[in-house]
Amino acid sequence: MFVKGSKIDFSKIRKVLLIQLGDIGDVVWTEPTIRAFRETFPALEVSLLTRGGFGELLAAHPDVRRVFSVASVKGGLLAEISAQSALVGALRRERFDVVFDLRAGDRGALLARLSGAPVRVSHYYAQDIPFWRNALFTHIVRPPPLETLVQGAAEQTLGIAREFGADTQDRAPKLRVSEQVKTRVSAILQESGIGGAGRWVSVNPFSRWSYKEWPHERWVPVLDALWVRHGLAAVLVGAPEERQQSALLVSRLAGRAFNLAGKTTLPELAGVLSRAAFHVGVDSAAPHIAAAVGVPTLTLYGPSDWRYWGPPGNRHRVVAPPDGCAPCFQKGCEGKGWSRCLEEMPVERVMEAVEQMVRGLGAGPEPR
Repeated sequence: MFVKGSKIDFSKIRKVLLIQLGDIGDVVWTEPTIRAFRETFPALEVSLLTRGGFGELLAAHPDVRRVFSVASVKGGLLAEISAQSALVGALRRERFDVVFDLRAGDRGALLARLSGAPVRVSHYYAQDIPFWRNALFTHIVRPPPLETLVQGAAEQTLGIAREFGADTQDRAPKLRVSEQVKTRVSAILQESGIGGAGRWVSVNPFSRWSYKEWPHERWVPVLDALWVRHGLAAVLVGAPEERQQSALLVSRLAGRAFNLAGKTTLPELAGVLSRAAFHVGVDSAAPHIAAAVGVPTLTLYGPSDWRYWGPPGNRHRVVAPPDGCAPCFQKGCEGKGWSRCLEEMPVERVMEAVEQMVRGLGAGPEPR
């Protein structure tokens, strides 16, 4: 439903930019929208603007023409102004017909306006935004109510595309791993000793948000059981700042385990995850990427709503708190950076969910 502007004839549109300045998971969940535009309007050229290097995940996507990046710049105000001016110049040279801002932030709205696109579209946000933000857009679409969304995050973003006639039947995100990345991943696994480890499970025990983490020591019996009972090694993945935590956890495991945290680019991480028997971890980027490359996932949820963010399909499982205060969408209980619902999640419950994942493997993939 349009709050401002009206439907336009997209069959006459040539170049579109999607601005997604959210986290890695948000970028992954944008993929069905990209695919929807290209399936509905095959002649359309779709480009993407993301934060940092997050867009690298979609650089090999056949429906993405070009990826732009809002980089984090060191060197003070002048360096920041120079970098942003260069970005705006690059966007304006593209002469986009339509720009979609898929977030509620100020920066995306300003970049949409500065892009020079004659048509600028965003969702309608009634609260917690500057009064001037909506004035920067020619078209504003009211997002669908959360309770009506069957596939959560994907449909929230798809809602804005549907208003312009674009849609796709398969709303689960899909990422492609290029041949070059596959070659690099094979080398990484070989050099790390994982190449000869047989079948293994990828694990992300950590998050940049501590209130999404399960107590670290509880991973030890879960990952040890995977090795002792099933011969499944654990390959820990994560961001560079999680490397030391991952190394400490690996050192405490009795079973076979490897630490790849901070040792891959985002495309390489997707390639690593694509080779796992399954993935288990907390609510962070890795489960979204793993599901998008076709790997079964088990994700532990606390304050976030798994019904919105959980990967769709019966190959994926979640462990969420029983009915109570969760999902509360808070940054920890009483603002203290930890979540009681995760602190109280017992090892036995996670262990049983992991066993269900193992039982669902069948013969499983051959070691690679």
